[in-house]
Amino acid sequence: MASHIQKFKIALCQLLVTSDKERNIARARELIEDAALKGSKLIVLPEMWNCPLSLQNLSKYAEDIDAQDSPSISMLSEVAACHEITIIGGSIPEKANGQLFNTCCVLGPDGQVKAKHRKLHLFDIDIPGDTTFRESDTLTAGDTPTIVDTADVGSIGIGICHDIRFPELAMLYRSRGAHLICYPGAFNMSTGELLWELMQRSRAVDNQLFVATCSPARNPNAESDYMIWGHSSLVGPFGDMIATTGHDEATVAGEIDYSMIHSRRENLSLAEQRRGVIYKTVDVLGQIA
Repeated sequence: MASHIQKFKIALCQLLVTSDKERNIARARELIEDAALKGSKLIVLPEMWNCPLSLQNLSKYAEDIDAQDSPSISMLSEVAACHEITIIGGSIPEKANGQLFNTCCVLGPDGQVKAKHRKLHLFDIDIPGDTTFRESDTLTAGDTPTIVDTADVGSIGIGICHDIRFPELAMLYRSRGAHLICYPGAFNMSTGELLWELMQRSRAVDNQLFVATCSPARNPNAESDYMIWGHSSLVGPFGDMIATTGHDEATVAGEIDYSMIHSRRENLSLAEQRRGVIYKTVDVLGQIA
């Protein structure tokens, strides 16, 4: 851990998303700039912040990020550079090679895209009488875990929504030196009430690092039947809830103190207690988590 990186402010912008893409981009900019002016050095946006989470309509909102035909990412780049902040750009629908991806871009203080994470685990659920939702019918899964090393806000692992359900990914990020995992997500009312807080605290306490989640706000007038839980949160390395909110539009602000990671790992050294002779998590790049 870089010795000069200790404390900084983070903001989670729980944006109310509408069917008006230009409005969503403009509103996101307002929330980001307000958080930056209040001192946040790292700002996180929600999953699918530029359009409603309606699978049948994602293609009309999709942007070609690699071809630099992306008004959403262009706005994030401009604001990041203007305020010299790092932005975890939630996610937007990305079109590439005839496919659709659920994609998060990370923008550095120079406005450049430092990383692009495509959602690894697609959410397919069928609960009779409750909800049916199949991302795999529309989206293509990514195939690369994403960790971003920064000079001012540490080493950050990226996951999107359903990625949080898989502890192996968080363990891999810890093994690669992550201090913080950011999960833009949009859990629904059923899974949100049961699992949203539980998953965040589990990933944090199991790996003794910080976890930040950012959800869209709940829109009671949404055209989609998919109703969002909300409750964006910042969780500490002992599973402690540092900051959170409800389901309305809000910005969750909190302080990250990376010295807490060292303290927790020194007091309870899970890495040393792990029984590597019995079990291992294997990183496909050849490292052992």
